[in-house]
Amino acid sequence: MRSLREVHYPLLLNWFQSHSYPPVAIISDFFLGWTSEFASQVGVPRIVFSPSGALAFSVATFVWRDQPQNDHPENLNLSVSFPKIPNSPTFPWWQISHIYRMPKDSDWEFYRNCNLANLASWGIIFNSFAELERVYLDHMKREFQNDRVWAVGPVLPPDDDLTGTANRGGSSSVPCHDVLTWLDSCKDHSVVYVCFGSRTALTCKQMDELAAALDKSGVHFIWCVRQPVEQRRTSSDYGDLPDGFEDRVADRGFIIKGWAPQVAILRHRAVGAFLTHCGWNSVLEGIATGAVMLTWPMSADQFTNAQLLVDQLRVGIRFGEGTANIPESTELARILAESVAETRPERLIAKKLQEEALSAVRGGSSDTDLDGLVRRLNQLKLETDGDAIK
Repeated sequence: MRSLREVHYPLLLNWFQSHSYPPVAIISDFFLGWTSEFASQVGVPRIVFSPSGALAFSVATFVWRDQPQNDHPENLNLSVSFPKIPNSPTFPWWQISHIYRMPKDSDWEFYRNCNLANLASWGIIFNSFAELERVYLDHMKREFQNDRVWAVGPVLPPDDDLTGTANRGGSSSVPCHDVLTWLDSCKDHSVVYVCFGSRTALTCKQMDELAAALDKSGVHFIWCVRQPVEQRRTSSDYGDLPDGFEDRVADRGFIIKGWAPQVAILRHRAVGAFLTHCGWNSVLEGIATGAVMLTWPMSADQFTNAQLLVDQLRVGIRFGEGTANIPESTELARILAESVAETRPERLIAKKLQEEALSAVRGGSSDTDLDGLVRRLNQLKLETDGDAIK
């Protein structure tokens, strides 16, 4: 991030100062806190776009503001609580930002300043919706000491956008039609979709236990198996599917090696549960389709998201936790089998939350917030034009 600032700051400044009609505001990503300094220099407000939800944003920024301490760093299970955040979320030390837990140096200070700059920004946009995180959105309004907090999600391709649902985030490794045809042969809510995002690769032992669990469970499933480029065969710790697994489950399993058409899969009537790493985009995609969420967070905001799904929204079931965790296959098989049962209480709650998610972007709370954001930006333009006339 520091290098990004050093390269782009002078270029942006030169462009801004030479532009006949410069922007009236800057909307920049959560990780680009340095743009607050830039916005201040050119005299326009900066609005943060958070790639995480309001709860995760609160936890991530409050770590840097309040700076919790661990006098015994070897105690990775030390509880860290955030009493100023609604519901006082608590996490073990090892789940706190790994950058924060590193020795303090110039990069540490740069990252801290970026996070504090986010809290000092003019406003913030969340890819979330009021019915999902109302208490945390209201909390952020109190922290910002204004109402310039907009929840405009879930931001997803429309139902009739076949290209968007098939290729969201990347091109599918298999024809979307083949996957959907396979799902067409399955009963409603009978399939578990398994995907850990684009950056997480399971270890050999984790792969073996998960494969054994899927084998024992008897459920129909789609498993998206991929290894990030930076981990591909650079370590023997990262594993492939066990020998013979694909043959054993050929009658009820669909393996995708690479990128999956995730939105299209989740929207299919046959999918009943989603085993996920709890990245925020995946969380929203699962919620918007009414899936029961099986949580296995690995890093960053994923632990916060999992806690939201399981403990507060009650649409999730804990499955695993952390990159080093190796759950036991028999217990995992039980969870997998139960997750697709129509009687699961999580399914009823997930269905209601799905309806609220879709209503939010169909004339509901998120549409209202998006309209409000546009009005504020138009107001800034009118004020700027008025100053120019003077």
